[in-house]
Amino acid sequence: MTPQKILHWFWLEPHPAQAERRVSWPVALLNWALAFLLLGAVCAFSFSQLRYRWDWQTIGSYQGFFWRGWWHTVGISLVSLVFSLLIGLLTALARRSGWLVLRALSRLYVEVIRGTPLLVQISFAFYVVADAFRIENRFVAGVVTLSVFTGAFVGETIRGGIESIGASQLDSAKAIGLTRRQTYLYVIFPQAIRVILPSLAGIFANLIKDSSLLSIISIEDFTWNAQQVAALTFNHFECYLVLAGGYLVLTLPITLGAQYLERRTKYET
Repeated sequence: MTPQKILHWFWLEPHPAQAERRVSWPVALLNWALAFLLLGAVCAFSFSQLRYRWDWQTIGSYQGFFWRGWWHTVGISLVSLVFSLLIGLLTALARRSGWLVLRALSRLYVEVIRGTPLLVQISFAFYVVADAFRIENRFVAGVVTLSVFTGAFVGETIRGGIESIGASQLDSAKAIGLTRRQTYLYVIFPQAIRVILPSLAGIFANLIKDSSLLSIISIEDFTWNAQQVAALTFNHFECYLVLAGGYLVLTLPITLGAQYLERRTKYET
């Protein structure tokens, strides 16, 4: 096999009409295997320098504890994802509203949420706001805080997608007699979705990872349970490797699903 042929298996020439070229599955499999091999080699070398005595048997005896925390994280993430999407959609529409009060409130909400750390927001929401409204359920307080935090980022992403639609299309929709609701439903949203999908995937993946911060108000999620096991067994590396794997299982489907939907909604302009 010539060097040019070998290089062809690992290098794609840029194509002027396509951002991403399809490759055959043997070539893709070989390159993915090489990438995992390189990553595995770096990790194996790094851990070998620790001179650490692994104890997976002790960690295995707490698997029920890990599973319970993982399912709690799944529940928190799913509920927060739905509410953050609704909050983000309402925020994006409020930012484009004709009511100046709504525009001012939505702008203030976005800037305050994006400009302050989530850790501070969780503490303030639970120990101040929830206490003032007599909300003692930590799950409810955590979900609301996480939804409000993520909703600000979702709202700005949706607003950016909406404003990427050309003004000529909005004028055309008005010219053929479409109402404002019909314009959003049939003209704006179908085109905006393909623009915002990659960003939304990143935001929702971050939502799942940010749920780990709810452990500061003692919500029994995946991170909190892993910390408890690590404190009991002193096997910190094992616990945090399990923790990383558990979050990866949750975030990968979102990323891959968004990429699939992006390919389905993609078309040449």
